[in-house]
Amino acid sequence: ETKTFGCSIKWSDKRLSALQALQRWEQEQVTLETIDEQQVKQLVQNKTDKCRLINLWATWCGPCAAEFPELIDIHRMYRQREFELVTISMDSPDKKDKVLSFLKGRYASCGNYLFSSEDKYALIEAVDEEWTGALPYTLLVAPGGKVIYRRSGSIDPLELKKAIVGHLGRYY
Repeated sequence: ETKTFGCSIKWSDKRLSALQALQRWEQEQVTLETIDEQQVKQLVQNKTDKCRLINLWATWCGPCAAEFPELIDIHRMYRQREFELVTISMDSPDKKDKVLSFLKGRYASCGNYLFSSEDKYALIEAVDEEWTGALPYTLLVAPGGKVIYRRSGSIDPLELKKAIVGHLGRYY
């Protein structure tokens, strides 16, 4: 029998605490703010001390909806560290209620935004010159604005987690 050293999180007796964590997360407030082109540029510049995961999506985008639960899981895994998830909806500004309903249904207590203009091309240019405009689109931005991961289309969760851990480090 090999002894365990360090933190172990996979013990059967921790099921109750895992359930309680889910219940706490489901009680957190989900908000949605509008964001303009200049504010998006500031988000991407990331003048914080946190690694920032930015996901651009829309309620009408099947792959966006399919990957969203994985993004929320990643948010929950790393949010106690120098990490934050920011989502930006590409839905029309008049669809704010629909976007907020989607977010609430997925308990998205991260930073959520709805682009305030119909000019999607301005948003595309503000986010990343390499982005073609296809959704979903995901960027992982280090403090200071260096892009350390970008993905057009659905994320590969393992690849993204490796990029996050590669920046944050394996330990707290």
